[in-house]
Amino acid sequence: MALAGLLLALVCITLAQWWHGGSLWGLLDGPALLIVCGGTLGAVMLQTPWPQCKAALKALKVLFARQSWPFHEQASRLLHWSHEARHGGFLALESKTELHELDRFTRQGLQWLVDGTEPAALERLLDNELDRLEEQKELEARVYEAMGGYSPTIGIIGAVLGLIQAMSNLDDPGELGRGIAVAFVATLYGVGLANLLLLPLANRLRAIYRLELRYRELTAIGLLAIARGDGSLSVSRQLAQYQGQRQ
Repeated sequence: MALAGLLLALVCITLAQWWHGGSLWGLLDGPALLIVCGGTLGAVMLQTPWPQCKAALKALKVLFARQSWPFHEQASRLLHWSHEARHGGFLALESKTELHELDRFTRQGLQWLVDGTEPAALERLLDNELDRLEEQKELEARVYEAMGGYSPTIGIIGAVLGLIQAMSNLDDPGELGRGIAVAFVATLYGVGLANLLLLPLANRLRAIYRLELRYRELTAIGLLAIARGDGSLSVSRQLAQYQGQRQ
């Protein structure tokens, strides 16, 4: 969907340019692209620490890779662990920490549970971990949001530079018109980059991460229920609200 949406937007813009009789090559300008992309990237690098930039770049693979968060399977797994813990104690779950299908958050929470962490302390640990994950994911999305905020302004800077060059050719109307047209290409790049790519990327990342955090919340609720020794029916009811989540 992400790739299809981007391609649809680009095709519609180029088709509209061709439909009005404009040259498709007129939409291509190397200096304008350099100003917009380089200026936007430079501005974000100036305001963002390198670890955050690096994490945001790694997050790109999340956008184009299908990630499955099996809410129903996780709920069933937690319910089964609850039954085992009530009959064999928390140490009966020690072998589960080695399961390869578990994510890092589930494995860590389960290890705290096996270590005999009190329910109140376990709740604080899980809440802190959820808060840390939420903050980290939000910072990654903000990098692209910041780029989307800067690129239109950088595009205007490119347009102004193009107009300055165009004004130097006042004695040649042909060159003057061509220079003005190229100047506005920079504005097109800045606005298009922000609204067709960067801001949608930021919002898509947030949507993906919201689903991931809901999965973590499901896990935290299940582990806390096990730590408190809740009955299977109570655990099932607490997890039921998460099992209808869409992938």
